[in-house]
Amino acid sequence: MTRPLTIAVVAPSGYAADPTAFQRGLERLRALGHTVKDLSAASGKHQRFAATDAERIAQIHAAARDTEVELVMALRGGYGLSRLLSDIDFRLIADSGQRWVGHSDFTALQLTLLATTGATSFAGPMICDDFSRADASEFTHRHFWSCLSSESYRVEVTAPDSPSLRVEGKLWGGNLAMLSHLAGTPWMPQVDGGILFVEDVNEHPYRVERMLLQLLHAGVLAKQQALVIGDFSGYKLTDYDNGYDFAAMLDYLRQRLGLPVLRGLPFGHVKDKVTLAVGAECVLESGGGGFSLEMHGLLP
Repeated sequence: MTRPLTIAVVAPSGYAADPTAFQRGLERLRALGHTVKDLSAASGKHQRFAATDAERIAQIHAAARDTEVELVMALRGGYGLSRLLSDIDFRLIADSGQRWVGHSDFTALQLTLLATTGATSFAGPMICDDFSRADASEFTHRHFWSCLSSESYRVEVTAPDSPSLRVEGKLWGGNLAMLSHLAGTPWMPQVDGGILFVEDVNEHPYRVERMLLQLLHAGVLAKQQALVIGDFSGYKLTDYDNGYDFAAMLDYLRQRLGLPVLRGLPFGHVKDKVTLAVGAECVLESGGGGFSLEMHGLLP
């Protein structure tokens, strides 16, 4: 467990569908000794968003300007950050010395932060529902607090038939829809020799394939040393797929991508997830029964 922190909660995308559960998440943080500043509280819902665009940008900037805040956590993902990217002061975030954490739609902020400033952020749990759910994951919380309190952190994954390799490079990635969405824009990091991790939810294998081919055709994958596949769940196959499932899709991509593809990373829209440092230097070791990711330079 890390020392008590001052934590700001921002809602840059969607709102909490269950306000009672959201408050349970905040109280769970406070019960651990942390001071929590809910910067989303002053804003009201706007359409499917947690607040208007201007209000959500103001939350982000208020968190970055607050010198007491050490950690900034996203309330949840959903959709909304794409509308804000051109108006967010990413240099302000980078210079704050704070650690920013989230996943899903939050990937757009993390990738733009990396692209424009080189600053590291954390792909990890959010208030909803990683902290708000009644059956909170001990696995997720243990990895999260351990990663935040370590200069170096190692994630070990059991994954049969992993290719044999050892590479060093910048760890980056996140939600696949956001990666393909940002490709070709000023907000897409230009990472050479990187270790790219991806995840998504409710995306049929053909859509996953299409997004990865987009990254291939855009020249992104040719610059990477390895592709690490996180959780992809929530989709439905039909008779029309005729044997085309996630495994068949990956078999096809392994023949096309020209780089090692590892599967089984416990990260994504799942209860049990590790925390990963987006933009940190990383050593990936793989062989036979699994692989490991060792991240360095994690403390501010």
